[in-house]
Amino acid sequence: MSNETNNHQVRRKPMTKRQKEAIRKKKRQRRILLLVIEVLVLLVLAGILFLVSKLGKIERQEVPLENIEVNEGISEESKEIMKNYTTIALFGLDNRSNGNLSKGRSDVIMIANINNDTKEVKLCSVFRDSYLDTGDGSFKKCNAAYAKGGPEAAINMLNKNLDLSITDYVTVDFNAVVECVDLLGGITLDEVTDEEAVLMQGYMDEINKLTKNNSKYLSGGGTNVTLDGVQACAYARIRYTKGDDYKRAERQRTVLAAMVAKAQKSDLVTINKLIDAVFGDIQTSFSNTDLVALAAQVFNYKLGESSGFPFSKNSTTLGSKGSVVVPCTLESNVIELHQFLFGDEEYTPSDTVLANSKKIINDTGLNEGSGYR
Repeated sequence: MSNETNNHQVRRKPMTKRQKEAIRKKKRQRRILLLVIEVLVLLVLAGILFLVSKLGKIERQEVPLENIEVNEGISEESKEIMKNYTTIALFGLDNRSNGNLSKGRSDVIMIANINNDTKEVKLCSVFRDSYLDTGDGSFKKCNAAYAKGGPEAAINMLNKNLDLSITDYVTVDFNAVVECVDLLGGITLDEVTDEEAVLMQGYMDEINKLTKNNSKYLSGGGTNVTLDGVQACAYARIRYTKGDDYKRAERQRTVLAAMVAKAQKSDLVTINKLIDAVFGDIQTSFSNTDLVALAAQVFNYKLGESSGFPFSKNSTTLGSKGSVVVPCTLESNVIELHQFLFGDEEYTPSDTVLANSKKIINDTGLNEGSGYR
């Protein structure tokens, strides 16, 4: 066969105008798709950089797992129940003057317990003057644990006395409440009594001086009272009313709950301002990955019940240890705590809790019949 014949056989039929336009259209679509992908990648990278820059403001102090103390003797059934929850220790310090979040007595001690299935969050204050083992068998006010050994010692204090298995914590300077509440446009409380309005004034003078604010006194108590940052922080610090420190812990939970509820209704601009304001006043053991995972669910969380530990209590003065809050008894209070936090009706205290309970009874002379709620 001749070359002319071969060339004739391989010669392609010229494309029509429609075919050429179809090819050009496909090329344009591919270019648009690539452009969209590039833009999406850039947006994702920008979002990651933005998040990392924000999270970078938080002070990190890891608590090595090998240093975490968890009591032996907790039943396997109770351990399995606790695995369905994320339990976090929350500590509030008044250290704005020295900027140190690793030392100092923790004026606020709370347990935040998140149900991983329902996203319900329960809060339980641990009264700071509670007479507990603060480490190495040294019984005194439990807020001494943080002063003694920082967050690691405070976590272990909670675990050993309450049969918990907490591994992570968040510490915040409680005066950061001032900035947060102001950025939220204030918070509204159901009621502030006339007595509370008067007692707030001394705290407000101190906080105004420290934060260089000029917040005004309330004219009196009332219902549906809106508080600014200084007022809210002062309200949360009141302890000299009926209920003493127990009522103060309740006020702290009330302010925190009001802040969370207001923040969940805020726009992204406000949330960004909150992050900028408060992240520098936070220390935590959580990694960036942990924080992102928690933040991803923030609008799904709903606050459930809150309470204070010990439930049944009394107070006494123990020499140089001062006036302390006594769980009556530690054993029965820890049983009630596990029912409250985990719904664990079959929980039985470990030998460590039983021994600590006996020690507290011997030191104070107060037993189960001595308590009140």
